[in-house]
Amino acid sequence: MTPMQQQEIRSGISAYRDLLDSDPATLPEIFLRSAAEFDLPDALNYKQHGQWRSISSQQVVERASRIALGLYSLGLRKGDRAAILAANSPGWTLADAGCQFAGVIDVPIYTTLAPDSVRYIIDDSKARVFFIQDRATYERFDAAIADCGSIEHFIFLENGDSDARGAISLAELEERGADLQRESPGLLDELLSGVGPNDVATLIYTSGTTGEPKGVMLTQSNLASNVHDASEKYSFSQGDISLSVLPLSHVFERTGMYVYIRYGMRVHYAESIDKVPENLKEVRPTIFIGVPRIFEKVFERARMKAALSGRVNEMIFDWAIEVAKEYAAFTSAGQAPSMSHAAKHRVADTIVFSRLREFFGGRLRFCITGGAALPDEIYLIFTGAGISIMQGYGLTETSPVISSNNPSASRVGTVGRPIRNVQARIATDGEIEVRGPGVMQGYYNKEAETKEAFTEDGWFRTGDIGEIDNDGFLKITDRKKELFKTSGGKYIAPSPIEQMIRSSRFVSQAVLVGDGRKFPAALIVPNFEMLESYARLKELEISTTEEFCKHPRIINLFARQIEAATLTLAQFEKVKAFALLEAELTVESGDLTPTLKVKRRVVDEKYQALIDEIYRNAEKEPQ
Repeated sequence: MTPMQQQEIRSGISAYRDLLDSDPATLPEIFLRSAAEFDLPDALNYKQHGQWRSISSQQVVERASRIALGLYSLGLRKGDRAAILAANSPGWTLADAGCQFAGVIDVPIYTTLAPDSVRYIIDDSKARVFFIQDRATYERFDAAIADCGSIEHFIFLENGDSDARGAISLAELEERGADLQRESPGLLDELLSGVGPNDVATLIYTSGTTGEPKGVMLTQSNLASNVHDASEKYSFSQGDISLSVLPLSHVFERTGMYVYIRYGMRVHYAESIDKVPENLKEVRPTIFIGVPRIFEKVFERARMKAALSGRVNEMIFDWAIEVAKEYAAFTSAGQAPSMSHAAKHRVADTIVFSRLREFFGGRLRFCITGGAALPDEIYLIFTGAGISIMQGYGLTETSPVISSNNPSASRVGTVGRPIRNVQARIATDGEIEVRGPGVMQGYYNKEAETKEAFTEDGWFRTGDIGEIDNDGFLKITDRKKELFKTSGGKYIAPSPIEQMIRSSRFVSQAVLVGDGRKFPAALIVPNFEMLESYARLKELEISTTEEFCKHPRIINLFARQIEAATLTLAQFEKVKAFALLEAELTVESGDLTPTLKVKRRVVDEKYQALIDEIYRNAEKEPQ
């Protein structure tokens, strides 16, 4: 791009300085306003060849502009669709921004999806352009989408290879945009001015724990309003630093990215899931967004490290964790800890909590979590250790945030109060219904499903069961579709019971089953590292996962752990039988959604024979 062209774009950015008193109404305005207000030299940061490299706010706008014009040169017009399948990177964010600048509807796709699922999304959305990470990713999906007639061009975000059909690199796309800018200098302004608040910005396909995915149509104002309203109670500032870990194909992380950009935060992209611990120490973020499983795994790792370092250290760690929970229980209730609790907390902070904080880099102001229920125990542990976790709640269909705890108002066991401009109510059957500016336009090409998703008076049915307390805090009980009924007619919510079971140090994952049965049972994936430590302590000769899952002493251990963790349950909710699984439930195996939620229908079908065996064996024993 020539200096004159750069000056034209910068003049466009400068024009947004006159609008700083109002909230941006579209995503392009968010990018342009950020560049005008903050002009960061290191807005987006990524690791390359072992070194962190930066892209400035100005460069983000310049490159997004070239991508927008490049898409136009390929024949895409406002309302056309472009798919994005890649790991988190500046290229992902730039491709998204370029689509928004052009009025093109982008269709994010999880990298973990099976090829057939990717094909379904391409066919349903009729995407004309496919942004894809690299040649290896292309080859993985090529056979499945080879005859998808809508795709005209592949654009490689990395390692472009012209041998692939209709493929160009992102750099080549930007060159095409720069050429078009020279030929038609007023076209970019025309594209930007054509993007309105009510235009569909993105088509996000739900990960689908049940049934086929549905394309959620979110408008520019859906997303932009959620950025502002969800941030209202947070003191985000230009001094904040973030690490992007969750997939940008999920609306939670993506809206988080817009929040980072809107408030002038510096964004760092994690190299990979395996590199997150290393990247946290390098980046030392002040803000961190994650799903509950991330925090559970951090705690499990710390607990395992203590267990492996000897019985004394394990006992000290366990003592410190109890201190953290007691301390957080006081502070969360607005009460001052006693002098003895405060003294114990200071000691525990020195020997345990400071190391837990150091895992996140040592300067976190707070973490924000959503996507699944955060166990109360995890909240209390981290809060008591000086790591504030703000649990929120939302759905893809609500852009996503509906409610959130925040630094000024937080309550354990809840997902906070509804954010600004969002209202929530509880239907007669317990379902949470909401309305507000973030609620989707509807499901793409699914008129019947869209109609079913709303009440007659226009409230969106979330599909979640919950309650609102006297202070307006929302509590989620379970997914409406995940409730199951025993043969005795009792309804059971599986998630809270699974959380109880997972509180055991010996449990990694737990799935409750029992629809139509006399009582609930559980499929449990053990924490095998912790079991190995237990076996050494008890001098048990066990070496393989298969032996662990069948050994009578281990079975007895889990029976006792389950019983102790579920003492408060009603009799009909008690887990009276279980089986131990040798393999972890994963996204790759199809057991979990990309946001780590259990696909219950898939698990039920996959382990049907084992589930039947659990109940056959249980019938032989007195209940």
